[in-house]
Amino acid sequence: MTAERGGAPFLKRIKITSFGAFTDKVVGPFTPNLNVVFGENEAGKSTLASFAGGVLFGWEEARGVRNTYKPRNAERAGSLFFAPRPADADGSFDPDDELVLSRVKNVDGLQGPVELVDDIDRETFQTMFSLTSDELRSLRNTTDVTAKLLTAGSGTGASPAHALAEVQARLNEYTSKAAGIEHSIVRLAAEQDELRAQMTAAAEEAERYKAQDKEFHELAPQRAQLLARLDALNTSIEQLTAQRATLEKLDAQRDELRRQRDELREDEAALAAEHRVREQISDPALVSLGAADERALRDRIDALAEEQAKCAHSVDLAKENCATSTAAYEALLETDDVQANEKRRSQRSVQVGLSIALPFVFVAAGIPLFIHGREITSLSFTALGIGLVVFALMLAAAALVMLFRPDKAAEALEARKQDAQWVMLQDKKKLETCLAAQAQLSARIRAQLDAAGLVAAQGSLRSARSLLSEAKDARAEAGLFQQRQQALISRLSAVEENLADVDRQRARIIERAGLHDDATAAAIEASIDQKTRQRAGLLETSENLNRRYGELKQELSQAKRAHSFDEIKLRYQQVRTRQDESAQDYARLLLARRMLEAAIGAWESKSQPEVYRQASRLLSLMTDGRWVKVAMTPEGRLQVTDSVKTEREPVHLSLGTCQQLYLALRIALLMTAENVGRSVPILADDILVNFDARRRLGAARALAELAVTRQVILFTCHEEIVESMHSVDPTLNVVEL
Repeated sequence: MTAERGGAPFLKRIKITSFGAFTDKVVGPFTPNLNVVFGENEAGKSTLASFAGGVLFGWEEARGVRNTYKPRNAERAGSLFFAPRPADADGSFDPDDELVLSRVKNVDGLQGPVELVDDIDRETFQTMFSLTSDELRSLRNTTDVTAKLLTAGSGTGASPAHALAEVQARLNEYTSKAAGIEHSIVRLAAEQDELRAQMTAAAEEAERYKAQDKEFHELAPQRAQLLARLDALNTSIEQLTAQRATLEKLDAQRDELRRQRDELREDEAALAAEHRVREQISDPALVSLGAADERALRDRIDALAEEQAKCAHSVDLAKENCATSTAAYEALLETDDVQANEKRRSQRSVQVGLSIALPFVFVAAGIPLFIHGREITSLSFTALGIGLVVFALMLAAAALVMLFRPDKAAEALEARKQDAQWVMLQDKKKLETCLAAQAQLSARIRAQLDAAGLVAAQGSLRSARSLLSEAKDARAEAGLFQQRQQALISRLSAVEENLADVDRQRARIIERAGLHDDATAAAIEASIDQKTRQRAGLLETSENLNRRYGELKQELSQAKRAHSFDEIKLRYQQVRTRQDESAQDYARLLLARRMLEAAIGAWESKSQPEVYRQASRLLSLMTDGRWVKVAMTPEGRLQVTDSVKTEREPVHLSLGTCQQLYLALRIALLMTAENVGRSVPILADDILVNFDARRRLGAARALAELAVTRQVILFTCHEEIVESMHSVDPTLNVVEL
């Protein structure tokens, strides 16, 4: 079952440099017709199928969790070797005539005679040429795939279906309102209307420019007159402003000088009063004290202070020791040992009580049992009575031992308490001694201070030092008083002279301003405000005139350079020309669309019935006559008919029958579209696993029929599938992995 395929090359060998788990592996040779690649599970059959598609149309990107067969430490790489159709009768060929397609990185593209795959694209290969069991469950976009395959072999440079889509897209551009499409007829019409309105507006603007030129020449004399009046007002305001500033400065100086004069007089009076107070406060005897006497007195005070500090330190140390011993004794009274001792005493009392009470209970119970046992001559009752009495005596003996046994922990605790109490009493006695010594020292210090004339210190060494320092300061103040008093008198004389000079300068300023003698800066300010209001009115008028003058000047200047009217007319003519050209192009595209639709309709009316006729025949062959017809409904849905005229859609078929339907459709399409992928093999990866024995044999016959015109490579791990394929084609080429 071999036949020529128009001399198209076929896949001879596969060389995997690195892909998945394979490295430097060669698979083949393959024949130009039916081939089976047989191997166990995980032998690499699906890897080979993915490798062939990757070389032809690019490796899959590593996205998600899909297996893209990328080696861990290498790039995916390999080659496909294509051989020309055998020229000899025995099927041999010259190896030098092999065509090699190879790929390493996607960015580098396919290397070799890429014209071998010019008649097929990636989508068509994945949909029609690379078949898996999952792919046979559906045929996505059946109508689009059919039209694409039927028109791919039309002999044109591009598929008429693609050309029709391109023409329709360009037609949509000519009627689109979207921005950026310059040849859109709708946008050109809108632009023409806009330019027409702009031409009308430009004519009205020219008339407006004429009226503005007349107004511009009338404003010049008015501007000159206003400027002269403003200059005169500005000069007057500047003079008044300078006089006001000078007068304000002189007034401020006068106020400051008056304030300084008053302060100096107050300082002089305060200085005299302070001197009198210091003379009254200070002790005359201490003030008149000599330097040698003062030093001797300070030495005695320092010696007493040192003795006082030592005594105070002894008192503080005694207080600290007393507080420490007292705290230790009180803490010993409240320790857990005391509480635990009380608890032990309580427990001991309970134990002794139980030890006394229990013997009486056992004796009271044992004696009646003993007597009762003797009466009834029972040895057990007698022995039990004797045992209870003996046990009671033992308990009584234990109670006596516990009662008279001494408690060593309690005795140790009591000894600790007595030691702590003795230390506390000793520290208190020492503290009382230190306090008495401190009181005697304080009395002696006061007596010595009083004898030295420091009665006001009241026995305080610190106060005594302060009194000596105050006396020394009083002696220094007495010398400084005369100096400060002379300085105040000199400064007061200078201030009064400056004040008289300021009054003379102020009188001259008021005279120049033409005001009365007692005028103030407020009078000059009122005159300035009046002239400022006049100037503001003139400035507002001048600004309005200047603004209008500038606006007119700018607009007239722009009008001299304006060529917008001519430009608008030119653009209007250009838009009309482009609109005419777009209308002509649109008419040509409409004609092209009509011709392409007619051509595609003719191709479909001729080829599409043949596709469904072949699909019906192949489906009947696969299903042993159970399903006999495949058709397309007017609504564009696929439909099959069984031998008793029952019509069903693919969704209502079993899994195996649905796969057989879509396999029949693919084979029919491939047999009809002879000029699509002429050198590309059909790669089928275990597509017959869901078929029973009879339908598998029918599918094998269909594949063998397809292999007459195209190279078919079937990958499988089932021996029964290999046997089925061999039974329908004895020339089957089996390649084992």
